[in-house]
Amino acid sequence: MTGRERRTVLIGGAALGAMLVYWFSTSSPPSDPGPSTRTVSDEGSVSRAELRVNNLRRAAAGLHAIEANHDQVAAELADREKGLIQADTAAQAQARLLQILREIAHNQNPPLEIRQTELGQALSFGDAYGQVSVSISMECSPAQLVNYIAYLSAQKELIATDDIRFGNGNLKNKTAPVRLTVSAIVPRKLVPEKKTVSF
Repeated sequence: MTGRERRTVLIGGAALGAMLVYWFSTSSPPSDPGPSTRTVSDEGSVSRAELRVNNLRRAAAGLHAIEANHDQVAAELADREKGLIQADTAAQAQARLLQILREIAHNQNPPLEIRQTELGQALSFGDAYGQVSVSISMECSPAQLVNYIAYLSAQKELIATDDIRFGNGNLKNKTAPVRLTVSAIVPRKLVPEKKTVSF
């Protein structure tokens, strides 16, 4: 050790020793409260401890109920979110939605032909989800359209009809051109964040 370090250690030790001497000389020993005071104090601490234990038990029981509710809600949410269309981008989610719409049309008897498609803009759906939409055009009878929508609502994915528009019907075939807009719920991350412009 250098001379400077030795001096620092000596001065620090002397200061610590002085503080200890001062502390011992100024602190007084606790006075004996006597037997009657001690008994009352001990009884008070026991009753306070019992009260704290009871409060902790009630809090633990409430926490257990909260955890059970949380687990139940989390399980229900996970089950419902199985219907989200999972994809890396909104365009991929729309492609999957269009695939579902084509499969339903193909499985009709007779099969329906989707003539035109139009992809909508991805939007937010509440605070936690997004929404993508696809519009399709086809010609069908009212009964075929009802069957198509029934099959659509029976899918495991969270999809629903947003808009239906009819064109002039063909009296000979009893069909009409229909434009159907269908939306699907997707994870929120697929919806681009709106940038706010400040002036």
